[in-house]
Amino acid sequence: MHRDDQSANLPTEPSPERFAEINEVIDRITCWSRGRDDIVGLLLVGSCARNAARPDSDIDIVLLTTDESRYLLEDAWAMELGLGEVIRTQSWGPITERRCPTASGLKVELGIGSPAWAKTDPVDPGTHRVVTDGARVLHDPAGILGDLLATCY
Repeated sequence: MHRDDQSANLPTEPSPERFAEINEVIDRITCWSRGRDDIVGLLLVGSCARNAARPDSDIDIVLLTTDESRYLLEDAWAMELGLGEVIRTQSWGPITERRCPTASGLKVELGIGSPAWAKTDPVDPGTHRVVTDGARVLHDPAGILGDLLATCY
């Protein structure tokens, strides 16, 4: 059997159970963020935001906060959210990724940054690329993410 034949038989969408888990984790993070004064924006990005998740997709969320050190130097928030321990931290310029696996193995990548990531005059090229690749606002009490999306589209 050729490699192409094998890949043609792989599922292209998450199972109903995985899809439900993805939505439950997104809802849990969104509800949690609404109770925190330091979180000024929560943006779902990537394949989940485009409704194009695959079975191996992770959840990518940009979390904008006025207290970055709370999420970069401490991991209590990940445990509070039931995301497990942080297994990777990687800097991407103004965003620092914190990767966590759930008990089922679903990966959640939270990109932690300051509200400046969403500035619109001008929009940073990296921010523009992230937003135009698929973005859905989850929490935006001051409207900064709405303004960003309006500027990018």
